[in-house]
Amino acid sequence: MTTDKDLNPMNVLKPLNINPKISDETQPLTSFEMGKLWATYMGNSMSIQILSYFLQHCEDEDIKLLLENGLALSKDFIQKIEGVFKNENFPIPIGFTKDDVNLGAPRLYADEFYVHYLKYAAKAGLSLYAVAVPLVMQEDIREFFIYCNQCTTVFLGQINSVLMDKKFIATPPIIPTPTPDGIDKIDKQSYLKGFMGDIRPLQALEIIHLWDNIENNVTSMTLLSGFHQIVQDPKIKALFKRGLDMTDKALKQYKEKLHIEHIQSPSYLNHLVTTSTYPPFSDKIMLFHKVDMFAMKIRSFGNSLAVTARRDIDFLYIRNLMNIGLFVDDGINILIDKGWLESPPKAYDRI
Repeated sequence: MTTDKDLNPMNVLKPLNINPKISDETQPLTSFEMGKLWATYMGNSMSIQILSYFLQHCEDEDIKLLLENGLALSKDFIQKIEGVFKNENFPIPIGFTKDDVNLGAPRLYADEFYVHYLKYAAKAGLSLYAVAVPLVMQEDIREFFIYCNQCTTVFLGQINSVLMDKKFIATPPIIPTPTPDGIDKIDKQSYLKGFMGDIRPLQALEIIHLWDNIENNVTSMTLLSGFHQIVQDPKIKALFKRGLDMTDKALKQYKEKLHIEHIQSPSYLNHLVTTSTYPPFSDKIMLFHKVDMFAMKIRSFGNSLAVTARRDIDFLYIRNLMNIGLFVDDGINILIDKGWLESPPKAYDRI
């Protein structure tokens, strides 16, 4: 069982042996630094409001400490970015505020869901920070993203420990271990096939990415089920229903690929949504959040396609990628129409 000591916020930060130096000297931010800092600010600004509400309705002490750790990290990242922006006379984004959350609203999700949500959000953050590290040239900004990366990695370890200790998640699939001399060469005739004929078993990298996409989708679908239940705007509600149907269809397809080979997969989490219809979140933050979550699926599909060789699974990812792209476009259009979408830093228009 996880202890308070293991989950104390100070134990997240102390072992990292890194303290990012935010320089007082004004150096022009590059487009890479502007873009990644802006995206990090927006994501953590949103997380602060979501996690603040979750903390109002959490009874499990281990999960509460996880939520407190996540909230502390988001506030820490925001504070450091604001320091950079102020030094650069860069406009601080509006992001999301207390106006986007009603902390007094009734409980919308069970405690268990908070752990799955934290894992999803931490994975999204990690993908952002990891990409920033090799692209950012200014030393103090690069150290900041290394710091974000390491803090989030430690945090993900704590999340996974709670998921496993409390049996909230299935053990990852086990496949036969090759013998020392069991090195197989790829047979071109069967390796790429997937629709008919001699179809080879899934290889380990294909299994892990199918599993990861299922895990992401069951969490996304559960969050969306709650949002669909409480959203006020009819147009956004219709978009959320479309997202639910699309995600449910994709989940069945991913699960079937594992089921055919007698491999278990993460379970649905819809039972973790309460029956409350009282909205704790603004339509603005919910729509932005779901657009952002579906955009993360696009990044995840890119990673999945890179290691998948069976054509049937490639086709499945590409088809769902197109559907998700259309969903994100429609969500962005609503955000723009409502005047809710802040523009990321952009190049000067010289035309």
